[in-house]
Amino acid sequence: RTVNKKFLPGYILIEMDLPDRGWKIPCTAIRKIQSVTGFVGTGLNSKPQPISADEAKTILQKTGAIKTERRLQAKQDFQVGEEVMVIEGPFESFKGTIEVVNQEKGKLRVMVGIFGRATPVEVTFSQVDRD
Repeated sequence: RTVNKKFLPGYILIEMDLPDRGWKIPCTAIRKIQSVTGFVGTGLNSKPQPISADEAKTILQKTGAIKTERRLQAKQDFQVGEEVMVIEGPFESFKGTIEVVNQEKGKLRVMVGIFGRATPVEVTFSQVDRD
């Protein structure tokens, strides 16, 4: 018999970039959502502090939202400057050059040619293949 149990009931994780100036605008909008009471560990007028990438990863692994490290390791050896082909998503079949590798999030910033210009796009490791 399998029993599903909520992990951190009543909490949600939000990934967002808060600017140093003007951070209150998005935070106020989030607080106005029905049933949202605030951010963990902050007062009403203080900027929310992020949890570490490792903490977020651990939580997401425990909930089953992401796979464990063992399954992802095979594709984590991308290098800056490497040529790749986007194989999935809105930029499918575009070739590009890796500009940034984010191991923690499993994402790449790839410069692809769109209308004759190099344009940065963010993709996951699974959305690209080596050229």
